[in-house]
Amino acid sequence: MKDEFVPLEWNELPVTEMERRAGALYEQMNLRRTTRHFSKRPVSRELIEKAIMCGATAPSGAHLQPWTFVAVSSAEMKMKMREAAEIEEERTYSERMPEAWQELLQPLGTDAVKEHMTDAPWLVVLFRQSKRMRSNGEFGPTYYSTESCGIAAGMFIQAIHNMGLVTLTHTPSPMGFLRGILGRPAHEHAMLVMPVGYPAEDATVPKLSRKPLDDVAVFFE
Repeated sequence: MKDEFVPLEWNELPVTEMERRAGALYEQMNLRRTTRHFSKRPVSRELIEKAIMCGATAPSGAHLQPWTFVAVSSAEMKMKMREAAEIEEERTYSERMPEAWQELLQPLGTDAVKEHMTDAPWLVVLFRQSKRMRSNGEFGPTYYSTESCGIAAGMFIQAIHNMGLVTLTHTPSPMGFLRGILGRPAHEHAMLVMPVGYPAEDATVPKLSRKPLDDVAVFFE
């Protein structure tokens, strides 16, 4: 069993460099904002590949890596996805959405129209795998797949922001239609639709503030 392990690649940094890196990353990520206004300016496949590879470095339960990133740049395919999403979203906004949820979305100006799905040059759909193929040829369950894919999504988003692009975490509800359109197997479940691209020149975002450290963290020392 020990033969299957390799030495950890790690180099200790001076504390001052650790502090510099921590501060620089926080400043960069604190500028990250979600926008629904995308430019149609093209983005190379290579950049999307690198972002997906960054997301796929995420830790996962038993290293099962239970994710599939499906990247779509085809205008025809993006339109199919948008049309199907808007049908579901219209039903959600008009019939399914509880008042308590509508109350939270109203200040953000969201509605059933999803222009970002055709404006953005890429749509990246993250699918969660609920099963995996075992060595005996039978399917077995994955473990902590939701948590694992959530971490992968966060690392993908950071990679997109780091390279100077923008993205949006879109969750059309329900999302089962994406499996059919994109030809994914029954054990894969769409978690997020992430449009990726440059922001539109007139892009706007809600005027929001983030919770301070004291509201999001508790320390025992």
